[in-house]
Amino acid sequence: MYKLEEPIYFYLFAIIPVIVVVFLLVLWWKKRTQKKFANPFLLSKIAPNTSTFKPVLKLVFFLIGLSFLILSLVNPKMGTKLKTVKREGVDVVFALDVSKSMLAEDIAPNRLEKAKQIISKTIDKLGSDRVGIIIYAGNAYPLLPITTDHAAAKMFLQNANPDMVSSQGTAINEALTLANTYYDNDEQTNRFLIIISDGEDHQEETKQVAQNIANEGVKVYTVGVGTEKGGPIPIKLNSALIGYKKDRMGETVITKRKPDVLQGIADASDGTYFDGNKTENPVEAIEKIIGNAQKSEFETKQFSDYKDQFQWFVAIGLLFLILDMFLFDKKTKWLKKVDLFNEES
Repeated sequence: MYKLEEPIYFYLFAIIPVIVVVFLLVLWWKKRTQKKFANPFLLSKIAPNTSTFKPVLKLVFFLIGLSFLILSLVNPKMGTKLKTVKREGVDVVFALDVSKSMLAEDIAPNRLEKAKQIISKTIDKLGSDRVGIIIYAGNAYPLLPITTDHAAAKMFLQNANPDMVSSQGTAINEALTLANTYYDNDEQTNRFLIIISDGEDHQEETKQVAQNIANEGVKVYTVGVGTEKGGPIPIKLNSALIGYKKDRMGETVITKRKPDVLQGIADASDGTYFDGNKTENPVEAIEKIIGNAQKSEFETKQFSDYKDQFQWFVAIGLLFLILDMFLFDKKTKWLKKVDLFNEES
């Protein structure tokens, strides 16, 4: 396992294409000046030891050396030992609706992004609790298994979109069933499932499924995003709006939040429904609920004793820079006899 201490230094790699462009411009200028001075045949007689390959090789060595020095500034660290750590917390699984209706922009920036904000800010409020993420539309899929790595959870969350699900619809029943398999700690007494959706197209039997999962010890909470007035579903190409989704009659589809559906799911599982249009409201409420819950002890494995590896990159970088310094632009005499690079032609 590894981690990068100063990834901001990766921006220095932008220097490399600039150096290449400058080298090509200087090379072009030299060729142009030489043509004005004499023709290629006379130049080969005047300067027989001039190499066309060596300057390129010197540039390659210089860029390799520079690249390794930049990597040394990033300072990659390697985890040398995997240890088991005991922590206390609860298990929280987020079920995120990624159906097309979640793209409606009746709340800014749209329902899906609002849902992501709620999940992300809730994760920020968690301590050592474990989190997992499920996405669902026509089918339910595990986006992230339950983990203590909150940074990974937020990274996977940002990539969630309707294209990740093969069919459209709202398979909340599948999401509930899948969520129940996430809780792998039999000793965990507090298990939370938080559903974020606009409530559209949920099946009739959803309440019964929610009640069944609640009977197994999972506390289900629902968060609704969108307005009851609703809005159209935008169709975009490369982030540019090209129209709105229409039904079979050619009429623009207006998608509306269905709070009664989400309220029914919460009631069936002895949970609570939250209005998610104001991000702070559900985040603060869920934080309070989870904060007051009894924490269970669990074990997790993580890498420790990260060691700096920058010295290897410095050594390799300096080696190539030294080779660049000792490599002359002129032809090497013994290589000239071998004509390894076909410089005599």
